[in-house]
Amino acid sequence: MTNTISPESPKAWRDPALGTRRELALPQGHLTVFDSGSGDPIVFVHGVLVNANLWRKIIPALSREYRCVAIDMPLGSHTTAMPDAELDPPGLAKLVITAIEALDLGPVTLVGNDSGGAVSQLVVATRPDLVARLVLTSCDAYENFPPPFFNYLGTAARTPGALAAMAQSLRIRALRRLPIAFGWLMHGPLDPKVGDSYALPVTVPAIRSDVRRVITGLDSHHLLTAAKTFADFKHPVLLAWSAGDRFFPDRYAERLAADFPNARITWIHDSRTFSAEDQPAQLTAAISGFLSETRAESRQ
Repeated sequence: MTNTISPESPKAWRDPALGTRRELALPQGHLTVFDSGSGDPIVFVHGVLVNANLWRKIIPALSREYRCVAIDMPLGSHTTAMPDAELDPPGLAKLVITAIEALDLGPVTLVGNDSGGAVSQLVVATRPDLVARLVLTSCDAYENFPPPFFNYLGTAARTPGALAAMAQSLRIRALRRLPIAFGWLMHGPLDPKVGDSYALPVTVPAIRSDVRRVITGLDSHHLLTAAKTFADFKHPVLLAWSAGDRFFPDRYAERLAADFPNARITWIHDSRTFSAEDQPAQLTAAISGFLSETRAESRQ
């Protein structure tokens, strides 16, 4: 069973806007990151069944002033399997921590979306010294991990053959617009190249094995435990939340804002969960403004 997808494959395509591709040899395995710009570091963490391409519309503007590092997390749309890594939520947080340390980046501004936002919360709870600022776009929080709608993924991951059948169906681009794929996560259709990079890697058995371990490890007790530490995190937090998000309702942004002592909410309008796809200009402006306003605080 091959553990690596060829860089020439459509499964491995990454937008050049992400920057220079780098391969990190970590204790958990080989991890791909994309590095662009210089200045204070920003680390981007995506969620399940997408990859660093999620940030392709955000990074070009931010990298004019900041060093932007987008991690290709082993969440089903990656190109190098990590069979020896712990891929439950704490293990994924440890992977981000190890990458930050390997690149000698900390403390960083950590930006997370969807289940990548859950991982980012666990990083803050585990290693707050590595995080100068936290940006959470619409993401899992508290007991909403995963959102109930996505319980079918857990069932598929535990049913022999089901995840493979689902993966094969995603070869058909039209099916990716269904609610059980990406249809309710964004308003518009995906760029075909990006959609292929999201949907096709999971057809590879070694990659599918990784995401099966990820999905079966999702459990709300991780985030509920992490939330008990939020009052101790005094650094700036931005909740750049998609207003009226179907899967991550506004009340979770408001609850996070109440639990973090130094938090603010910016609502991203006319967007679903993937605001980096739907409203990149709004999201970029929200992050850029937040970073400028909190520059002095982040260096204390």
